[in-house]
Amino acid sequence: MTDVEYLARPAATVVVVRDRPQGPADILMMERARSMAFAGGALVFPGGAVDDGDRALAARLANGLELDDAAARIAAIRETLEESGLGIGFVAPPAPDLLAAMRRALADGADMAALVDAHGLELALDRLVPFTRWLPTVRTARIFDARFYLAKAPDDQEGSVDATENTRLFWSSARATLARCARGEGRTLFPTRRNLERLAQFDTFDALAAHAAATPPDKVRPWIEDRDGVPHLCIPTYLGYPVTSEPVATALRH
Repeated sequence: MTDVEYLARPAATVVVVRDRPQGPADILMMERARSMAFAGGALVFPGGAVDDGDRALAARLANGLELDDAAARIAAIRETLEESGLGIGFVAPPAPDLLAAMRRALADGADMAALVDAHGLELALDRLVPFTRWLPTVRTARIFDARFYLAKAPDDQEGSVDATENTRLFWSSARATLARCARGEGRTLFPTRRNLERLAQFDTFDALAAHAAATPPDKVRPWIEDRDGVPHLCIPTYLGYPVTSEPVATALRH
């Protein structure tokens, strides 16, 4: 294990996909509050760090999944509920009033396992489809070993901002979000931008899930190299990404 891997904090991110009758699927995007220390003001997918409660619940519910993977899926479900109010990853979607109450309880520090038990809920971890996993190779102030999952958007749920970590929430195709950023109406971190480009190649959840299943599960480990005297941030070329390098000067400013 490298020094960076040892220091990395496990995290989970969810690409919530809502198929449309015509045209490419919508994806849930959020704008982080500018006051946030990490990715302030950036457009992101819902997600966050895995906590001890996620690991404890995973020990009960892993059901054949590798424990760290199960904990990350639970973190993805919890963070999506906290940040957007959407109830992904439940066998039976909780009623809107219950979702809202659970969201408030999580914001006040409640444990996800306690809420699941108190309300007799059942999680469906298999409804989160592994998409990718990113791990930096350079030590920075915050290092996350981030697992990305795909999840279908729950029916009849729109989501709303939490007004703490995020200040705007919208549904948009990956292509439309990239165009928005190109117009200067949003900015993304390097991993988010590369993943939006990858998502933009497919129009439905099923097509994305099939692509994910056919892609090697290797971690995406970016590195910096000079190309014609210009430092570029690079990722492997065999992991499904249509764009695999970008000048450092722009990669860190999007």
